[in-house]
Amino acid sequence: MGVVLVHGAYADGSSWSKVIPGLQSAGIAVTSVQNPLTSLADDVASVRRVLDEQKEPVVLVGHSYGGAVISQAGEHPLVSSLVYLSARAPEPDEDYGALAARFPAPPANAGLIYRDGFGFLTEDAFLHDFANGVPKREARVLYACQGRIAEGLFAQRTTVAAWQTRPTRYLITTQDRTTAPELQAYVAQRMEAHVEEIASGHLSMVSHPGEVERFILGALRELA
Repeated sequence: MGVVLVHGAYADGSSWSKVIPGLQSAGIAVTSVQNPLTSLADDVASVRRVLDEQKEPVVLVGHSYGGAVISQAGEHPLVSSLVYLSARAPEPDEDYGALAARFPAPPANAGLIYRDGFGFLTEDAFLHDFANGVPKREARVLYACQGRIAEGLFAQRTTVAAWQTRPTRYLITTQDRTTAPELQAYVAQRMEAHVEEIASGHLSMVSHPGEVERFILGALRELA
């Protein structure tokens, strides 16, 4: 079995750099996708290209907005299981923004700025809300690598929900200031996923890589 990692908005594939070594040490083939964040279709295509290159079944892991991407791309025949980390988990054609509006607005939302068709988080929002719990020096490096998102990206809708047909796990981050923990709990329950909680901010794979690694390995063990 292999693992394919899918990052979310305001990030890139290097956001998994603390999780990858542990998975590799366990003998797992790991690939971290680089999403362009230009459209949901473009991001799904990036994931599918990586999946097409795999030589064995994989666990597909998505963080944050990456959850929408794996919900669409996860119908690929080599995907055996899905893992969601603080992630979106839309139903087909769901207005996810309307769903999220039913829950407390996370502080990071106030720091999202759009300019020339692309959005990014202000430094204050990135450091204190998106990367809360990450040491400031490290958070500033992540801020320098921040991925810009196409305007309207979050409003784009999936057409399938791979979690309806695949074993699914969801890790809730209870100190999250980017995706409301209440929203996370709701979608995890809706998916009937295996759920665990961690006292972490949004970037659990950076601040708590050991716990995230073990959570992913749990999905692999369930398939063994």
